Amino acid sequence: MRTLQSGALALFLLLSCGAKAEEEVAVVLTRSDSIPLEVQTATDPYFEGYIQALVDMHFSEYRVVVLVKNHKVWLANLPANELIANSIVAFVRDVPGVEEVHVLNGVPPEDVELRKKYVDRPKISGIWFPQMTEIFQPLIADPRQVSYTIGYRSGDKVCGNKCVDISLGDDFPIYRWLDVFGYGDIQVGIEAGIWSVFNMDPSPNIQGGTELVNTDFYVGIPITYGVGKWALRLRVYHISSHLGDEFIVNHPGFVDVNGPNKDNPNRVRVNPSNEYVDFTVSYQATEHIRVYAFPGAIVHSDPTYKWQPMYIQYGTEARFLGSKFYHQRLYGTCFLAMHFRNFQQLDWDFDGTFRAGYEFSKLQGIGRKFRFYIGYHNGYSLEGQFSKDRTHYMEYNLNYGF
Repeated sequence: MRTLQSGALALFLLLSCGAKAEEEVAVVLTRSDSIPLEVQTATDPYFEGYIQALVDMHFSEYRVVVLVKNHKVWLANLPANELIANSIVAFVRDVPGVEEVHVLNGVPPEDVELRKKYVDRPKISGIWFPQMTEIFQPLIADPRQVSYTIGYRSGDKVCGNKCVDISLGDDFPIYRWLDVFGYGDIQVGIEAGIWSVFNMDPSPNIQGGTELVNTDFYVGIPITYGVGKWALRLRVYHISSHLGDEFIVNHPGFVDVNGPNKDNPNRVRVNPSNEYVDFTVSYQATEHIRVYAFPGAIVHSDPTYKWQPMYIQYGTEARFLGSKFYHQRLYGTCFLAMHFRNFQQLDWDFDGTFRAGYEFSKLQGIGRKFRFYIGYHNGYSLEGQFSKDRTHYMEYNLNYGF
């Protein structure tokens, strides 16, 4: 009997602990985010300090000052780059308990003394290796934008009807000068990346399996400047291309310079290798629409695959139907993007890439993003020595980058 009572007591305690644990887990899982609930009802000084700490953590390179009165927030000393400033405003607006957010041009004189430790913080001229933000946002429809991408391509008559395209690359900011001449910021960095295309159903297919058609290697030095709605980029870069091993095995005539293809530059291996310089102007027309254009020049091309020097590229991006996923602390938005290229070597013929998809990010409008999209390219191939051949194809890609 005593054993039965002890067992019943143990079972009761176990169930009680289990119920309590479930209750605690339920409390955690039902919170919209990780911000403590008591902050929403805290006093203004406590609330102000909390928001100031959040802003300093996520936007440490900017000396933003937070003022709170009656849970209404005023932000002073926002950066001149409007895209980043809007992102900071949106970030603060999403903090639970914030009723309104206003922007101040400087700190009010009556508040300077009270917030002296923030106003008089050491004013640094720049920051090494900024990681959270980019001054010049990437061109998401540019097929040669440096990022991490994997996708499927269908209908490409140059590389193959069924292809997989992969890119690996990133922008590595080195140094950012803040408030240059009292206006915007200047940043210098290094970009590097590769683009590879695999034909999944090659013909002929001498050794079986997939065929690496081509790999392009890229390295560039971008210098960017941002102020207000404008962002500028001066870039010097190099791209060289290399045929894949399996492609050469399946097409041995490409390496026989004295063979039957010797008089056809499109059917014998050459060495596409170019150095470029271009200057991009980007304008954020509204919160949702961006336009850009950039002229450029090919300052050197390999003698085996010459290019005439001049080209121009331009495009636009639109973002809409933005959403906030509070539990995951993510922002999401749909996008449409178009990118066009016209080269002197190609008689300024039409070449366009069109993409539509959805992107996620931790900070609204800026920072690294995960995208998935479908696209259509109509114009010229992008792959090395085939880049003077016309093609068109559909693409279905996953992408990660700025």
